[in-house]
Amino acid sequence: MRASEISRRAVLAGTAAVAALATVPGIAAKANAAEAAPYRWRNAAIGGTGFVTGVLFHPSVRGLAYARTDIGGAYRWDDRTARWTPLTDQLGWDDWNLLGVEALAVDPAHPDRLYLAVGTYAQSWADNGAILRSEDRGATWTRTDLAVKLGGNEDGRGAGERLLVDPRDSDTLWLGTRHDGLLKSTDRGATWAAVSKFPAVASASGQGVTFLVAVGRAVYAGWGDGDGSATAVNLHRTTDGTTWEAVPGQPTGTSAKVPIRAAYDRHARELYVTYADAPGPNGQSAGSVHRLAPATGHWTDVTPVQPGGSDTFGYGGVAVDARRAGTVVVSTNNRWAAVDTLYRTTDGGLTWTSLRDSAVFDVSETPFLKWGADQPKFGWWIQAVAVDPYDSEHVVYGTGATLYGTRDLTHWAPRIRGLEETSVIQLISPPVGEAHLISASRDIGVMYHERLTASPSRGMATNPVFGSATGIAQAAGRPAYVVRTGWGDNGNGAYSGDGGRTWAPFAAQPSIAHDAPGPIAAGADGGTLLWSFVHWDGTKYPAHRSADNGATWTEISSFPKGATPVADPADPTLFYAYDTDTGTLYASTDSGVSFTARAGGLPAGDSQFQLVAAPGRTGDLWLSVKWNGLYRSVDGGVSFAKVASCWASYTLGFGRPAPGADYPAIYQVGSTDTITAVYRSDDEAKTWVRINDDRHQWGWTGQCITGDPRVYGRVYLATNGRGIQYGEQF
Repeated sequence: MRASEISRRAVLAGTAAVAALATVPGIAAKANAAEAAPYRWRNAAIGGTGFVTGVLFHPSVRGLAYARTDIGGAYRWDDRTARWTPLTDQLGWDDWNLLGVEALAVDPAHPDRLYLAVGTYAQSWADNGAILRSEDRGATWTRTDLAVKLGGNEDGRGAGERLLVDPRDSDTLWLGTRHDGLLKSTDRGATWAAVSKFPAVASASGQGVTFLVAVGRAVYAGWGDGDGSATAVNLHRTTDGTTWEAVPGQPTGTSAKVPIRAAYDRHARELYVTYADAPGPNGQSAGSVHRLAPATGHWTDVTPVQPGGSDTFGYGGVAVDARRAGTVVVSTNNRWAAVDTLYRTTDGGLTWTSLRDSAVFDVSETPFLKWGADQPKFGWWIQAVAVDPYDSEHVVYGTGATLYGTRDLTHWAPRIRGLEETSVIQLISPPVGEAHLISASRDIGVMYHERLTASPSRGMATNPVFGSATGIAQAAGRPAYVVRTGWGDNGNGAYSGDGGRTWAPFAAQPSIAHDAPGPIAAGADGGTLLWSFVHWDGTKYPAHRSADNGATWTEISSFPKGATPVADPADPTLFYAYDTDTGTLYASTDSGVSFTARAGGLPAGDSQFQLVAAPGRTGDLWLSVKWNGLYRSVDGGVSFAKVASCWASYTLGFGRPAPGADYPAIYQVGSTDTITAVYRSDDEAKTWVRINDDRHQWGWTGQCITGDPRVYGRVYLATNGRGIQYGEQF
């Protein structure tokens, strides 16, 4: 649920339980009205790291291409600079659901026009989708809200483009939906209406229209809700823009249950369609590739390799060479046994060559793509494939982590500069050492950033490799000591004695760590570790303690289950935990052996909270509790006072004090009466200044924020799909 869906009255009602607490003196910030501090925002470079679900070269403009992602928005490629430019960073907190891009479309006759169908989730709790329309290649947008939901991060998100400019009329657009059939606009996307004569009926599968493709002056629509039977209809077409019919003779059966993508070879006048038995990107075990000659209605099975036995997979991407008839590239998907590949044909599918077999990779620019191995693999979740219409040997394809490209069909390298899709959970900015940033993320684990402008040279942390991180902590008084937790391939916890450069697994771990690794805390001197455990389904388990660097662990029965442990930055014997179920602050004075309740009556039941200890101080705690605001304790959690200067606080962190100040700068993602934004306070949260702007909002940014303890004004912000943003005052 979004902050905008909670009225101010509800927020005030939620704080009634702490009405008796003192109020910190201060003035309510009017940060939305005040002039924003001048900041420059950039991505801390990693390189991709998320699922690129679609890539589209413009058919009429050399060097122009667009990409869409499942949770990180859309991008435009500039061939001159060899970089992607993000196009949807202006979407703010209230519009976080629009950062998932379901489909994109260009107008071949009007090169500056670009259309996006946006909406991350089609679930009942999600907002409806929208159409973004641009007349300047995505530099500015006009928005049309839809009455239906879209699913840019749902199953089937790697299917074809569900949005299409009609080949007969540039003012007419088609939009295929998951649950609401086919929509049509006759005013370039300003208004939409359901196509009553579209014959397919949606089911609960949530696939609906899987792609729309122009075939000459006709439009073909893939349909993903078929049952795989011999009578199922998975492909429809219209030749007059009004009436629709099932395409005669189309493939049926399990291997052609879901049409994934289609591409039309205008020279040979043939349509290629990839199929699978499930929408993907997971769960596919069968698939096929078929070619249709629309003029005659003749279908030909041109499947490169038939899945079967232990080699199960589906087919995903398909792209035709606009310069050479009969030259086509298709991708396998979910092929874990033999590893996914691209197949290429130059004779209309009579023979195929696997491009993986001769591939030479250079991932020096993004070393994490080795995933701890000696060499990167060709890829997985390959459903986006494109061939440059001006260069037959320029092929790109998307994976679950990057975009690869080649100019000679042999040598491949990431084509990912500027595209950052990491979902980040935690950030540390060390007070000393080479790195100013250590990050913990979903899907790519932990990274040590020697430079902010280049992907970490060591790639993702290894020994062990984590598919996703769940926690990271640094000993405040011993910054060379860092620990991390997550979903690992050889253990779920690790430690570093050199500030996060190299790692070793804990010698032992609690048994529950395998199924429910959670956050971790390290005492100020690194002598004590507290590890909390939360399963991905929300089940909470008792925390454990180690006083020997992870060699042995003991359950802490008095620690609130599922809470995040917080170490006091100055006293190694002190630890804290906030029990959001009861609204109680717990503390330990014996290095985490036992915990006792201190302040009660704090906001309970809030789905998002964060307890942060101010650096260099004992007992100076800040409690950020989403819609219930911000609270502070200066006595180690014995009592808390509500901070009057903001009414909603999502995440909080500290950085180097302002010149002349003796208290750290505070950074926050929070809300005033009218806007959720990124703020900085140089006076202990008495006043705030907004430091982002309307062009830099990045959707949902409530996971983590921290300042740099060595550089005043520099702040690092975790996003859910736009990587790590860092801002610097100028």
